[in-house]
Amino acid sequence: VYVLAPPEQCREWNKTGEDNHVYAPETLDNLIQRYEEPSSMVRWDSPLFTVSWTDADVPADDIWRAATAGIVKPPNTGTQTVAKAPSDALRTLESTSTSLVSALVSEQASSGSLGGTLTLSLSSTLKPRIALPARNLTLSELQRLKRQFVALHKRAITLGTTEKGAVDWSEESVAGKFVVYLEENLRP
Repeated sequence: VYVLAPPEQCREWNKTGEDNHVYAPETLDNLIQRYEEPSSMVRWDSPLFTVSWTDADVPADDIWRAATAGIVKPPNTGTQTVAKAPSDALRTLESTSTSLVSALVSEQASSGSLGGTLTLSLSSTLKPRIALPARNLTLSELQRLKRQFVALHKRAITLGTTEKGAVDWSEESVAGKFVVYLEENLRP
């Protein structure tokens, strides 16, 4: 509710107020100068009810309805809380992607086969499967893709993400995302 009153009227009300509720004239002038009128176009001032100080007819029913049964707008990206990554997410991202590149290069060298689906053993519990194109992948190509992947996800770690729910930065999740990234970028 915005009560529209001219500065002169505000000064008059200030003069006739009780002693403990009166602003010094300089303070009141400062407040009037700094005052920013509300705008119904912006989210936080909506709904806006503008009532002139001379109006005897105040839309009390509309104000009550807006306050008690008003439409709650969903939060936008500017007001949403940003999901923060755990403190070891960057280390997990780097180490998991580096381990996957190393395992991929060693598996490719030991098997001698080109392409197909490989199961890489990163740890006793982490064994991602990856479908490779029918060609020999170079270490420099894999490292370039790793750097791109890490740079892409590093932004989400340092700046936060606006994805719904918690983002999983575990080794399994990072390995899975990196495998998908490699498969998409290694297509012939």
